[in-house]
Amino acid sequence: MINTTTQSATSLNVDWLVIVASASQAFPRDLQNLDRAVNGKVSGLWADDEFAGDYCQTLALRQLSDITPINLLLIGSGQTQELTPERLRRALLSGLRKINSRAGLRVAIAYAESLVESRSLPELIESSADCVSVAAVDAGVHKQKPTRFPFDSVTIATKTIPSDASQRVAAGKAIGAAVAAVRNMVNRSAIEMTPQQMVREATALANTCDLEIEVLDTEGLAHENMTAMLAVAQGSDLPPSLVRLAWRGNPNSSDEIGFVGKGVTFDSGGLSIKPTDSMIPMKSDMAGAATAMAAVGAAATLKLPVNVTAWMGLVENMISGRCYRPGDVITARKGTTIEVQNTDAEGRLVLADVLSYAIDNGATHVIDLATLTGACVVALGEEITGLFGGCDELSNRLQEAAKQTGEYVWPMPMHAHFDELLKSDVADCRNIGPRWGGAVTAACFLRKFVGTTPWVHLDIAGPSWADSAVDWRDSGGTGAVVRTLVELLRRWPPTSNSAD
Repeated sequence: MINTTTQSATSLNVDWLVIVASASQAFPRDLQNLDRAVNGKVSGLWADDEFAGDYCQTLALRQLSDITPINLLLIGSGQTQELTPERLRRALLSGLRKINSRAGLRVAIAYAESLVESRSLPELIESSADCVSVAAVDAGVHKQKPTRFPFDSVTIATKTIPSDASQRVAAGKAIGAAVAAVRNMVNRSAIEMTPQQMVREATALANTCDLEIEVLDTEGLAHENMTAMLAVAQGSDLPPSLVRLAWRGNPNSSDEIGFVGKGVTFDSGGLSIKPTDSMIPMKSDMAGAATAMAAVGAAATLKLPVNVTAWMGLVENMISGRCYRPGDVITARKGTTIEVQNTDAEGRLVLADVLSYAIDNGATHVIDLATLTGACVVALGEEITGLFGGCDELSNRLQEAAKQTGEYVWPMPMHAHFDELLKSDVADCRNIGPRWGGAVTAACFLRKFVGTTPWVHLDIAGPSWADSAVDWRDSGGTGAVVRTLVELLRRWPPTSNSAD
């Protein structure tokens, strides 16, 4: 339960009072009332340089007798001019994850006045609800005993309650729950999170959120001539599926937004087999599909006035006597012939068919989400999503949404000469280019299957998975770009009938 109150934070009957303050060399005036309530303990910390509001700095005062809350946690948000929504969330999560190691805790959150003045109170309320929903995500999903627990109740204490406070709490909870859902799906092992299990996850979400759902099995995929996707799947004993999960929030609009997600539930590399160390995190190769699913679920939960569909291509890329081979030529659903030169470049083959299927079935604006290339991680690092814009207007909308959420995206080039690098002597194209510019040639390959439909490709190979834990999150799945996609939908023109 998350609620708001104007009651003094120091009088709330909670286990922890969490105070978020910005960095300051001198003790800030807006914490003086709190300081008086605890008999100078907080200003003493500033004087002794134990706490000064630095970014993600935390300090706990336990077993207090001066105020009603039993314990006090101070969280630093850093310099006000450097604060973004993402940095704010990271700071708050750094603190919340220090105290949620046991069940049943009641928590209150309050912000120093300088933060309220710099960020806006509705934004702080939404970010609080978001972080509370995410804080308990535990990478150890298969451990017998969890190490983190959801809070029993959370109260956000403010001087005034904005008119949209309840809507902001609901938005934060829905978005945080979507991020948490992606993290939990990605963190589960590939022996459990199979294509069939992802179909079950989508079905459960459809039942909960009143979504339309359609599933194509192997026979259905063959009927739709999805030969490229089937080629990737044929080495596995587990059958593939294509899932359509749709929220129709604005039947009067001709806009149909499609989130096309790569859902390779495990990627061995096929005959172009990966080294063992590279294979271990490949349970995360379905993060694009999980992200698409969660974003549509959030749109339905918030009843956004948009029409949005997740199209998820779910397969395993395994090795057997049936698997596809380097040198094979396959014909994609669109009719394009593809020379396979690397079976580990499988995600683009899956997406080639799913993209064309989504467009043929009504998607007017398409964003694909894929853990597609290690080359994008080399180019941009582990925290930045590569944005490949096949449509300037849609690309700009995404970048504005990312700016609002504070998630990191970066536009990448797609110059025509990269298409030359995909030419084949025996087919219309090949599935890889040379070593250099691999993220760009992968995006250019996908562009062949979208025609003139407004389209953007997001390569989330870096930010969707974390190799190690930090204060604000565990290792494993991160739920990257979920917030940006939901923000894009929140900003979408509600009655647009114009093409980009």
